Amino acid sequence: MADDGGQHTGATDGLRRALPWVALAVAAGAGALLAVGAFLGLYVRPTSDDWCALWKARDMGVLGITADFYQTQNGRVTNAFLTGLLYSDGMRGPKLLPALLVVALVTGLFLLGRAALRSLRDASRPDGEPSGLPARPPALPLVAASVLLSALLFFAGTRSYQVLLWAPATISHTLPSVIGLWAVLGAVRAARSGLRWARTAAVGSALVIGAVLGMLSEPFTLVAGLFAVAVGVLCLPRLGWTRDRYVSTWCAAACLGLVGGLTLLYTSPGARWRRAQNPQEPMSAAQIGETFHDWWRLWQTIGGQWAYLGALAVGALLGLALAATGARGEGRTPTATGARGDNPTGTGARRDSSGPGLPPRALFRTAVLLPLPLIALAALAVVLGLRSGYGDVGWTYGRTWTSFLLPLLVVLCAYGAWGGHLLGRRLVAPGRTAGRAAALVAAGAVALGSAAALVQPVYALTTETVVRAVAWDRQNARIRQEVAAGSRDVAYEPLLIGGLTEPLFASTYKRDWAAQCTATYYGVDRIHRP
Repeated sequence: MADDGGQHTGATDGLRRALPWVALAVAAGAGALLAVGAFLGLYVRPTSDDWCALWKARDMGVLGITADFYQTQNGRVTNAFLTGLLYSDGMRGPKLLPALLVVALVTGLFLLGRAALRSLRDASRPDGEPSGLPARPPALPLVAASVLLSALLFFAGTRSYQVLLWAPATISHTLPSVIGLWAVLGAVRAARSGLRWARTAAVGSALVIGAVLGMLSEPFTLVAGLFAVAVGVLCLPRLGWTRDRYVSTWCAAACLGLVGGLTLLYTSPGARWRRAQNPQEPMSAAQIGETFHDWWRLWQTIGGQWAYLGALAVGALLGLALAATGARGEGRTPTATGARGDNPTGTGARRDSSGPGLPPRALFRTAVLLPLPLIALAALAVVLGLRSGYGDVGWTYGRTWTSFLLPLLVVLCAYGAWGGHLLGRRLVAPGRTAGRAAALVAAGAVALGSAAALVQPVYALTTETVVRAVAWDRQNARIRQEVAAGSRDVAYEPLLIGGLTEPLFASTYKRDWAAQCTATYYGVDRIHRP
């Protein structure tokens, strides 16, 4: 026994020593990109919807802009309220928002990963036998996964500026995912506390947060509602996964809140006015086919960015770390069939009782395979909504993809961690040094390559943002001087960035809402091109 343990310890020492350094390199590379993105917030300047939000927040106040959105714009009450708060001090809020989003998302993903691993460890050993998972999840691989997933979400898509730096888009499409993530963390914390009042508070919070999100973002409401329904059904006690109805009740409350908020938004005078500007005809067979074509092109665009493979790779690194650390904690070499000889998954899925823990095998397989079809269906719902609102170019609005891209990245990371753990449990045995090295090098290379692939987009984003900020500041100073001198019609040169609308884009001034908002912001009657 002593000799076997010594051989096993020697077999895993190299893997355990190398993994933290690889994870540190991934975390440092992706973290540097996120730091640049957060710092770029200081160079954000008004464009497109910013002009309207600035003067409305200044002249109407928070409640005034909220009433304006509800009555005349789009009915997004929460969106308007947050917009009023964010722009209440000019551009200071939009400049700080990117850093807040980065910190909140990275922290939330780290805490979610840690909570998931702890729950899986507890669930996978109902009989007190070793689970193959360490008592304390490895911190560095978890940090690397959280940081890289965040970097991929912000920089790997087609609209990085809008997803991270443009406040109107981040409020509508990035912030809801962050809020939803922290709402789930609150529910998990309440469940682990074992306190009845905590669970009741979590369910009540789910109802309120759901209503808030329903009045904030229609795409996120569709995606979150779809996932909440699926999780609520899978966690019904009669299916054998959970002992009580807490999870299903929480999901039901969240869905009720989402539906209530979306109903209030949809029936608002502002939403009715917006629909009247673009009357919708019943969907024909041809339009349905075009919607599926748009959906397919969306996935072709996402699949064409190979950097997203980094989510799988960093998950595999996490899985290898879990296998190495967990096996050392057990003090024995796992068999070729996993930590439990008759368990083909290596995760404790063979339990077929109805007590707490992992679900029965059929339900377990359903839970493992279901996320990707759900994400595909959620993307289709988003594309359908975009086509209804923006026509045949709606699917290109990459800022709206965040609602299903974040779940996709988390699921890919989870699949990678599962595969890495299964592979690691086989490779920690003595005599498999080459296999361990190959697995670590492959996963590390793809994860580092994924971070490296984001360097060019971040460099381009930095150059574009800083150059525009310098030009905007120069022009702003000139306009302020002219206004102080009594001018009522000032020259404005459009400064395009991020594929967004700039003033003086329309054929007639009457239809140029951006120019009118810019003129109101500067306190003049009209603006014109130099």
